[in-house]
Amino acid sequence: MVLWFNLRSSTPSIPTITSSPPKTIRYFERTLPQSIAHILLIPANSRFLVTPALSQKVATVEEFAEKHRALAILNAGFFDPANQKSTSYVILQGKLVANPKENERLVNNPNLKSYLSQIFNRTEFRRYLCGQTVRYDIALHNASQPAGCRLVDAIGAGPSLLPKLTLEKEGFVDNANKRDALGSNQPNARTAVGITRDGSVVLVMVAQKPSASANSGVSLPALADFMKTLGADKAMNLDGGSSSSLYYNGKTFYGKVDLEGNPIKRPVKSVLLVQEN
Repeated sequence: MVLWFNLRSSTPSIPTITSSPPKTIRYFERTLPQSIAHILLIPANSRFLVTPALSQKVATVEEFAEKHRALAILNAGFFDPANQKSTSYVILQGKLVANPKENERLVNNPNLKSYLSQIFNRTEFRRYLCGQTVRYDIALHNASQPAGCRLVDAIGAGPSLLPKLTLEKEGFVDNANKRDALGSNQPNARTAVGITRDGSVVLVMVAQKPSASANSGVSLPALADFMKTLGADKAMNLDGGSSSSLYYNGKTFYGKVDLEGNPIKRPVKSVLLVQEN
């Protein structure tokens, strides 16, 4: 089955393919009512891998790309800018390299004490090796891996966008206490990763419009709906706002703009890499 939708790009229309996918990365843009979405489609069973990376100190997506010689980079997990420590789990080659339980500013924050069990079990993007086959998934941190599969890499953020939005479950929203850590219903620059039915990976960075910086971007419910239009069955939110940035083919797109419409270039702690296998 082939699903077609019209896109504003150099190609009149780009297919979302659920069988016999193309074997090359596809980049395209979509203009939304209050934002511009930059999209990368990494086909399933191709020579490209999507894996996380972590920097000892925060770094720009260009610096990540140069270090890892990656074709594409998307900002990923949450972090504390004050101490530059991750507040999301990161697993590389089966080894836990970032543990939010070791971030003292997170653990000792009295305002977050009642949410820590939820914070430590947020959604993550995973790469498994099932025999000789690479398989991607989006699951809660405490979820077990499929039988016959080994967890190779994972990077946390959240909340889950698809199959449903889990803001309350993951401790981002607490309506009783008027907590909304991500300003979920407000337009903002956002970043997300999705997985289609055939196992392809969709990387998305939704940027504010420079001409309308104060009230442009996308809300999390709207981002979930948008990921569905791209063919994603599963999707999750990544660190957004000033962290939103996508590098591809030598060019960087930034999501957040200042009041003059200039892009905000904020270094980040962790990313998703797209590399040739």
